Amino acid sequence: MTGSLEMDRPDDRNRLDAMAQGVIGKPLDRPDGPAKVTGSARYAAEYAVENCAEGVLVTATISKGQVVAIDEASVRDMPGVIAVISDERMVARPAQGGAGESPVRNVRQVEYWGQPIALVVAETFEQARNASKQLRIEYRSDDDAAIDQHSRDVPIETHGEPTIQGNLDKAISQAAYAVEVTYTTECHNSAPMEPHASIAQWDGTTLTVHSSLQMLKYNVKELADAVGLDPEDVRLLSPYVGGGFGSKLGISPEGVAASIAAMELGRAVRVVLLRQQVFQCVMRRSETTQRLRLAADSDGRLVGFGHEALVSNLPGETFAEPVTQASDFLYPGENRTLRIDLARLNLVTAGSVRAPGEAVGMQALEGAMDELAMKIGIDPVELRLRNIPERHPAKDIPYSSRKLAECLKAGAERFGWHGARRSPCHTREGEWWIGTGMATAARVHNLNEAEARVTLYPDGTAAVASDMTDIGTGTYTVLGQIAAEMLGLDRNDVLVRLGDSSFPPGAGSGGSWGAPSTGSAVFLACEAIRTRLAARLGCQEEELTLQDGFATVRGQTTALSDVLKGDQIEEVGHFKAGEISDKFSAAMYGAFFTEVAVNAYTGEARVRRFTGAFGFGRVLNAKTATSQCMGGMVWGIGSALTEEEIFDKRYGHVVNPDLAEYHVPVNLDVPHLDVVLVDERDPAASPLQAKGVGELGICGAAGAIGNAIHDACGVRLRSFPFTPDKIMAELGDP
Repeated sequence: MTGSLEMDRPDDRNRLDAMAQGVIGKPLDRPDGPAKVTGSARYAAEYAVENCAEGVLVTATISKGQVVAIDEASVRDMPGVIAVISDERMVARPAQGGAGESPVRNVRQVEYWGQPIALVVAETFEQARNASKQLRIEYRSDDDAAIDQHSRDVPIETHGEPTIQGNLDKAISQAAYAVEVTYTTECHNSAPMEPHASIAQWDGTTLTVHSSLQMLKYNVKELADAVGLDPEDVRLLSPYVGGGFGSKLGISPEGVAASIAAMELGRAVRVVLLRQQVFQCVMRRSETTQRLRLAADSDGRLVGFGHEALVSNLPGETFAEPVTQASDFLYPGENRTLRIDLARLNLVTAGSVRAPGEAVGMQALEGAMDELAMKIGIDPVELRLRNIPERHPAKDIPYSSRKLAECLKAGAERFGWHGARRSPCHTREGEWWIGTGMATAARVHNLNEAEARVTLYPDGTAAVASDMTDIGTGTYTVLGQIAAEMLGLDRNDVLVRLGDSSFPPGAGSGGSWGAPSTGSAVFLACEAIRTRLAARLGCQEEELTLQDGFATVRGQTTALSDVLKGDQIEEVGHFKAGEISDKFSAAMYGAFFTEVAVNAYTGEARVRRFTGAFGFGRVLNAKTATSQCMGGMVWGIGSALTEEEIFDKRYGHVVNPDLAEYHVPVNLDVPHLDVVLVDERDPAASPLQAKGVGELGICGAAGAIGNAIHDACGVRLRSFPFTPDKIMAELGDP
């Protein structure tokens, strides 16, 4: 039997609140935590595989052109070298959000500096790495490589259909208050702790690959397509993933290369990307240039809203950073222009990185909103409260739920926000200017088709199985809590098994849809199990109370083991979004408040306090949700102050391709993070009445920091990140 639901309308039944176990929402520890902190959790490269050869990728040193020759003889006699492999299947195109596109590229045609073109396989990693550096390659370089999106000859096209309503130019010219500004952001790298890694084994029939991946149901099809197998003949294993942040949504070059090598050599092959290769050949977030135009009436209500962006990607790629994604639904303005233009550059593929769209679009929008508040002379919080639309401003559909006002007020109260008119340079402590800033958080809510199998065993324990992955987000924890709540079990009596493509296909980890989608599949499977238990007890499912391993009906209590009588009950839950997304505008909301100190002599900016208040439907686990919000806020600090992946605009290579030079926030950059969870129920979001949370914490966070810098020292920067040299250039006398 299968518990199946295609969600076409809100689920108002509120079934989780009707359960008796009381574990949903609780801050339970991660069951996978001890394995991770003790080092016993095995990641993709750590499996002990007999007779495993080691491979190292060789990457292109031109930005555009052709590989004329690969001189295998130049390394053939080096110690330990087994083979040099290069064919048109070897380079994977990173999937853009799990689209299942063919990942094949022709390795003889070079499209960006760092593109993998060969694999050197040897007995040891050191031998393979040494040979990879000695392999001689002859190129024919093209002179028309496009590196800079602002270069005169770069081809630019409009991506998708622009939104144009009313007359924005007229609204700007006639507005009581107007802001017209341009913000820029630099490229970002996902920078996961665990580099991309794969171990491939081929038994002549089945290709088995241990790999670091986020979305196995798509990855199986991508890898099968790349190596010329049927998906049924490919098995992927990713039980532990050391971070992904979008870079592992699709298969990456090392997985394809290891698979081809294993199939050709008849032995297992391990390929781990060097840290520099992670930066050079996996995925980047596009740089952006964003034009924002805001028009407000005398009461500070928006009558005009414009957000236009220029982003980039490789020629032929369909993905464009969806910079205006939150601008579509967040604020009103009957005169609207939203547009994204796409420049075609010979740089590593641009794709989904840490909340694509809102992560960079919101920080620019919230900077512009702060500038509007300054121009009007209104509290920035009040400006946002006055501009919460009743319905979607473009589609004229209702919001599923929206706790933005509550988040603004709760965050302001917790932080101790002082409203009214603001004037920069108001507080000095020694050599430091002190200021505060705020911003709205918003991230679109997504759902994805998902399946999960739940088995209730005769002894009253249970197991959940799905190919869903846990990339550090707490999936093991939350799925176990849902099953424990629905089946009336202690959380420790539910085993959760993930990251195996032989399990039912879950939603995958991406787009913040994992918990509401795969969690709904677990919910539906458990609901079907409850229905079968109720039938055994002669009642309706709604009459059945399950708690602590006992079933109660009309005052009569029976141990679950006695109800099962030696049988096990197994169900597969199948969840699909259906038409619900067309009927409601669903999103997660929040607000950031921060205090920043700016050194009057060095231009250094330090975040001293940071509060975030977030509303995202039902909270499934308060600890993992808080952790996710904190992680997003940390990335916000990086986006505001330190992170920029820099490309040499002459040759196209990454100038800072490692964690020594690509500066992610470290302990001393991050203050105490204060998170307020604004609990709610959203019946249109999922049967759980929950929405995603993972990406919300970054969306707008950098804007709050930029606004605080302006409040502190009067410097209004519009080019992220706000590094000391940029601040110093604008500071007056200390």
